[in-house]
Amino acid sequence: MNPTTVRKLVYAALCLCLGLAMPWIFHLFGAVSGQIFLPMHIPVLLCGFVAGPGAGAACGAILPLLSSALTGMPPLFPVAPAMACELAAYGFATGWLHAKWHKIYPSLLLAMAAGRLVSGLAGALFMGMAGNPYTLSIWAAGAFVTPIPGIALQLILVPALVKALEKAGVLRGGPVSAPD
Repeated sequence: MNPTTVRKLVYAALCLCLGLAMPWIFHLFGAVSGQIFLPMHIPVLLCGFVAGPGAGAACGAILPLLSSALTGMPPLFPVAPAMACELAAYGFATGWLHAKWHKIYPSLLLAMAAGRLVSGLAGALFMGMAGNPYTLSIWAAGAFVTPIPGIALQLILVPALVKALEKAGVLRGGPVSAPD
């Protein structure tokens, strides 16, 4: 396995671990609702930027299912599979768009839009399978209204982290390298 592949796998694993830890961290500070602050979204969005579209998609697909199995949150069905689709879209889109354009904000904004679209489709599918109502207004509230603080946090934190990692040489094979 080449060093670039290993590096991307390590970054993806770190993002996965961060995605498992962040909901706990938010709960420690009294933020009890993941639907408001979206703590799993940040590591997945970041994973796409640092490890690429494949690793970002894998991290996003695995994270809510693993979290559900380990902590019971999100609920295994119908929420975790719908979140897995949404987060996989976020991770893939940030990685793919950033590789194509090398622009952080446009990549992030379009990835966030794509993930929310996938969220609506997956929510309709899995909620329908569970016999739960899922309307356009339920999707819009859950995708755009309730998570306003989380969206704001993503728009501030993710670009700042990506820029810091680029400046440190962690991204794009910069000055950070394995010791000889």
